[in-house]
Amino acid sequence: MRFASLGSGSDGNGLVVEADGTCVLVDCGFGVKDTVARLARLGLEPSSLTAILVTHEHADHIGGVPAFAARYEIPVWATFGTLAEVSWRIEGMTRIYGFDSHDHFAIGALEVTPFAVPHVLTDLGVSTAHVEASLSGCDALVLECNHDLEMLARGDYPYSLKQRIAGRFGHLHNEAAAGILARIDTSHLTHILAAHLSRDNNTPELARGALASALGCTHDWIGVADQASGFGWRGL
Repeated sequence: MRFASLGSGSDGNGLVVEADGTCVLVDCGFGVKDTVARLARLGLEPSSLTAILVTHEHADHIGGVPAFAARYEIPVWATFGTLAEVSWRIEGMTRIYGFDSHDHFAIGALEVTPFAVPHVLTDLGVSTAHVEASLSGCDALVLECNHDLEMLARGDYPYSLKQRIAGRFGHLHNEAAAGILARIDTSHLTHILAAHLSRDNNTPELARGALASALGCTHDWIGVADQASGFGWRGL
């Protein structure tokens, strides 16, 4: 199995997971031409994709899905709740499949194990015992490190926006992400990638530092999924 990121941030998200001939794009928040270019950077073509799996209905995660999936006739999977929220986006599309957030299912050679969260894993907001139990013992983790609390507090965002970002349905700050790592079993962890970093309220160095401190490792062991280039293939 291997995985890579097309890009991660408020301007668009996409993660590719591949195993035994099955290649799934998790989210697609980029336009058609941009998605094709980002896939090509990883040595992939749209025809390489078995399916698109959508985590939730925010535009930076689903915005590019309808046009890209329709253009290249790619099946789309999303929770029933997400499909209800975006019914106007997918009207007339075929090969749309719904699933319950508690059901295991397979897409080709890949087994998908959804679990409910306050938001989604790269837009988590706050952790829960269920989230941490689901992540404990994993081999690789792409974990939100959206903002540094001090940078957010000192920044120019309106107070209401700062409250939303830092709230339960907002985004994880670096230390909260580090706290998750400190509480779960990381003995099998071979890859950890910080994702969805704010360009205004965080830096890769701060995110790496927080996660490295929790894991007791060097900063260079922590990967970062950036907005422009995501990250290259990681193998398991």
